[in-house]
Amino acid sequence: MVVAIQSQTKEGSVFGGVLLVAGSCIGAGMLALPVVTGIGGFVPSCIMFLLAWLFMTTTGLLLLEANLTLGHNLSLISIAEKTLGKIGKALCWILFIFLFYSLNIAYIDASGSILKDILADLFDIQIASWVGSTLFTLTFGIVIFIGTQHVDYLNRLLMLGLTLAYCVLVILGSLHINSTYLLIHHMKYAVLALPVLIISFGFHNMVPSLAMYFKGDRSRLRLAVLIGSSIPLVVYLIWEAVMLGIIPIEGREGLHYALNHGQAATEALRSVVGHSWINAVAQLFALFAIVTSFLAQSLSLVDFLADGLKVTKVGMKRVGLILLTLIPPFIFAFLFPGIFIRALGLAGGFSAVILFGIMPALMIWILKKRRVGTSLFLGLVLLVAVAIFFLELMQELGVLQR
Repeated sequence: MVVAIQSQTKEGSVFGGVLLVAGSCIGAGMLALPVVTGIGGFVPSCIMFLLAWLFMTTTGLLLLEANLTLGHNLSLISIAEKTLGKIGKALCWILFIFLFYSLNIAYIDASGSILKDILADLFDIQIASWVGSTLFTLTFGIVIFIGTQHVDYLNRLLMLGLTLAYCVLVILGSLHINSTYLLIHHMKYAVLALPVLIISFGFHNMVPSLAMYFKGDRSRLRLAVLIGSSIPLVVYLIWEAVMLGIIPIEGREGLHYALNHGQAATEALRSVVGHSWINAVAQLFALFAIVTSFLAQSLSLVDFLADGLKVTKVGMKRVGLILLTLIPPFIFAFLFPGIFIRALGLAGGFSAVILFGIMPALMIWILKKRRVGTSLFLGLVLLVAVAIFFLELMQELGVLQR
């Protein structure tokens, strides 16, 4: 018999939980959001953001319920095995690997262009994008090897820089908004952005850690998830208003061009504003966003591989794990330049929508003994998840194009 566990001990800070959820969402994905949504227009994009937030918050709460029903001291792999069996466990492993690698491919690819622009603008040094990606991967690969504690300290500074750069960019950028750009609307194009929006609200890998942190306190956990996932929604909508209000859709400096060439939004912004304070702050923001996301995902993948391969994270074994974490995505990014946005779409439309959408719904369906009311609701969640999956599949096959 499965017994729900609900501790009455007031463990964990709701504020801390909120920051963990919000921090898991906000990152380098922001550099892609205006590009993938821009063609659809501001208002249609806002609708898609709301749908993505609603879907991911709902599935996050479903995963939390499954976690707490089984016990609050479980990993996501264990939850999958206890509800979906060995097949579910194996699928969870495969999807996690695919998700981590897809994200690191995106970050390494974007890092090359960002470092190339920074060196060109600040020091008049010209390098190829692949050289920038190589420098980025080597530098922060060494940081990861040094240890988690040092990464934590560096990440705190970078997150502070990211927050300040965002605030300054929004304030400066709001002075240059062209309101006519915000009136453009093409709903059919906005829908195609859903796979990337999905990954931008991905906090689900933090749910088991939160459950342990709060000792299974349902009400406080739900509050942390609801508030924590709402903060990125607000941050993204403000970001959208500024970026879509400054950058035109058409033209070599426009969002359509950036989308077709896999560029980050800050590259498109650089083409519009040239050498200016806005461009300088935008480049810092892009660098902070890429580094913080890259460090977090790489550390997680090192731990994940160490656990799965039963390897201790010391000495040459740690070096091997780091190489296994960084070399495959670096090779992909090198062979397929401009893959930044496509990699995020693959991560969201395939891996995240199954791992964080379909699987939580199936977990609850099994745990709740297939009750009629629950089944109807879960059926709707599954229908949306499958639709997003096929939306990305059709884009990959070239059936749907922007």
